[in-house]
Amino acid sequence: MDEKTLIPASPAEDDYARQGRRPEASTPDPADPIVMFEAWLREAIEREPNDANAMTLATVDADGAPDARMVLLKGVDSSGFVFYTNTQSAKGVQLAAHPAAALVFHWKSLRRSVRVRGPIAAVTGAEADVYFATRAKSAQIGAWASDQSQAMPDAHALERRAAEFALKFAIGKTPRPPHWSGYRLTPRAIEFWRDRPFRLHERLLFTRAGDAWTTQRLYP
Repeated sequence: MDEKTLIPASPAEDDYARQGRRPEASTPDPADPIVMFEAWLREAIEREPNDANAMTLATVDADGAPDARMVLLKGVDSSGFVFYTNTQSAKGVQLAAHPAAALVFHWKSLRRSVRVRGPIAAVTGAEADVYFATRAKSAQIGAWASDQSQAMPDAHALERRAAEFALKFAIGKTPRPPHWSGYRLTPRAIEFWRDRPFRLHERLLFTRAGDAWTTQRLYP
């Protein structure tokens, strides 16, 4: 594919017209954005081919530059959005220095996305233990074996370490590594975006005010 065809062309008027004929998905407008997010997530789980709970996690490094990567959402409720990782990884180090982040969910099959911003804090050790115990044995071993974000001495270093820890924890339960835990982002702002024909998209912004939420519609 050459450079001229690598990037899709902007939609033509006929493309917009075809979009206008497709049925529009309904957008709930509850007072609680967590309820709305859970409704959208349930639809995504039914329709997305892979990893409906995948999200971009954006942090800030020591120089104040943004950094982003994909992680998996592992819990959501009124207290916030939870994910797990190596606390000594790049994101773990960045969150320790600047405990705030942004999340982006993009569900292509639904033509929807959600943006979330807020402060971050570590989950309790008990919470991390409970979730770690639900992981497959191989995933537990991987958490021990990977010095996440650190340079590897050679291409097979990870496999060797995985084999070493698999032997060490071959019998019985695998304990949670001390460098592996979870984080909870407490949302201060949640924005819902929904595709509509002719780029007349819908944006609904919830902003936390104390224990309540204020709602505002934005131009796309």
